Amino acid sequence: MCGFVGFTNEIGDQGNVLECMMNKIIHRGPDADGQYVDEHIALGFRRLSIIDLDHGSQPLYNEDNTKVLVFNGEIYNYRPLREELIAKGHTFTTATDSEVLLHGYEEYGAELLNKLRGMFAFVVWDKEKKELFGARDFFGIKPMYYAKMGSSLLFGSEIKSFLAHPSFEKKLNPKALEQYLSFQYSPGPESFFEGVYKLQPAHYFLYKDGEMEIKRYWEPVFEAEESVTEEEWVDRISKEFDGSVEAHKISDVEVGSFLSSGVDSSYVACRANVDKTFTVGFGDEKYNEISYAKNLAKYIDVENISKVITPEEYWDVLPKVQYQMDEPLADPAAVALYFVCQIASEHVKVVLSGEGADELFGGYTIYQVPAHTASFRKLPRWFRNAINRIASLFPPVHGINFFVRGGDVERWFIGNANMFSVKDRKKLLKIKTDAPNPRELTKQYYDKVKDKDDVTKMQYLDIHMWMAGDILLKADKMSMAHSLELRVPFLDKEIMKLAGKIPYRYRVTTENSKVAMRKAALRAMPPETANKKKLGFPVPIRVWLKEDKYYSYMKEQLTNENAKQFFHTDKLVKLLDEHKAGKKDNSRKIWTVFSFLLWYDQYFCKEA
Repeated sequence: MCGFVGFTNEIGDQGNVLECMMNKIIHRGPDADGQYVDEHIALGFRRLSIIDLDHGSQPLYNEDNTKVLVFNGEIYNYRPLREELIAKGHTFTTATDSEVLLHGYEEYGAELLNKLRGMFAFVVWDKEKKELFGARDFFGIKPMYYAKMGSSLLFGSEIKSFLAHPSFEKKLNPKALEQYLSFQYSPGPESFFEGVYKLQPAHYFLYKDGEMEIKRYWEPVFEAEESVTEEEWVDRISKEFDGSVEAHKISDVEVGSFLSSGVDSSYVACRANVDKTFTVGFGDEKYNEISYAKNLAKYIDVENISKVITPEEYWDVLPKVQYQMDEPLADPAAVALYFVCQIASEHVKVVLSGEGADELFGGYTIYQVPAHTASFRKLPRWFRNAINRIASLFPPVHGINFFVRGGDVERWFIGNANMFSVKDRKKLLKIKTDAPNPRELTKQYYDKVKDKDDVTKMQYLDIHMWMAGDILLKADKMSMAHSLELRVPFLDKEIMKLAGKIPYRYRVTTENSKVAMRKAALRAMPPETANKKKLGFPVPIRVWLKEDKYYSYMKEQLTNENAKQFFHTDKLVKLLDEHKAGKKDNSRKIWTVFSFLLWYDQYFCKEA
């Protein structure tokens, strides 16, 4: 696990510029660094040593020095691939997965990508062809950004490194702000910085003579196998998951595991056989997962290292969290993740985590809505439309009422977070943009699964948008902030291949979610853990915002000069006052705006 930066075209003092860019991401790789510079390109690398500790330096070169690689991630099937490449005549000088990528690209080109099992973002510079190849893993576990600035292409693991390049023009992308107000994260390839883009998951690019070509190389497939029994699915999940966990433990340093009260991280911890697990919680028992985690740790006989996060600690670290994120993210759980990564990094360099289980196996409560409304969907369309019209007279609520109000899932589900409607965000914003309606962004994904059931549609959308834009963004940025490698055994393409075959009825019912996966987990843990309802790093922000101390602080933030630049602040204060009075739970809407303001202050005021 590491980080890389780079840019094309010769500029004055390339080495110094590259060094400054590398210093912006030193947290990603404090163990070592390396550079490659010629008249066409500059590549910089920061290393966190995990495999082949003494010989894994980058940039890495092939046998005749015609190709140069920098790589962030882990390839879990690198050993068999290495043997395959040796048989084809390639010579290895290290025992790293990085060198397997380099020789693999040399042998197979872009076709290598579908042979890989792992998380990755990497680029290869071909000196002879003057051609740059770059790729990002199947789910978007590892990040990659790029920007065309003048005649230069900038690329790297974090946007903040671009700030050190003399050609980079820092401008806010107002469209991203409007879209963020609906999603709570920045969706799609555009970023909050004008001209900066995210290479999308499962995509690669080829850059030559100033032109970039981007292609998709893999897609998740949902094709249910109806004839397989539930017990067989449970057997298959158990076997495939054990194999994935074992592969994700490959390391030359100690590996630990996160452990919450939920089934996902608990299943990982139970099957990983690590020595140490890590948990955080809050003082209020309603928001504290530590006691559950300690009980399970005792059950599987592993050490549990925990921390209670005080409100003061939580609020104090918020600006740093938004800075590390590169783009604003309004997910309150990001801060809890920051602290659990912090305590883990004091003991291990690698940690396993449970991200991805909900999206692949159908774990979110909202996925149960179609099951609850199945009878309603069987009614004549004219009757449903009449009900929809009546429901539209009332305020929208997430869940069943929202489903009835909206009708087809494509009309109401834009992902797990749905903060401001298009109408409300336009009322709130002072600036005018041509940002697309959320449904314009989701349509491309819904169109690919239009013949599938509603739960599959929701999962497919979340895999492409919510998981990449929120879940995996914070997983990477919060772990790397502490020089910690976070691995996600559920997000393995073989697990996805299996999950995509499981029929709807073994994923979600009116009573439960992740049905088959929970039964597989039940074989490894007590029933009370396997069947526990999802919490997902619960954070008491709705409680805090009613307290005078935090209400006053928030009101100050929502009416400061930055807020006045972008928002009608009287509307923000109204949201806050309604929340404090208990009229509405506006906590997540308030948090969405507040998180943006913190991020803006970090990047456009303090970094100005």
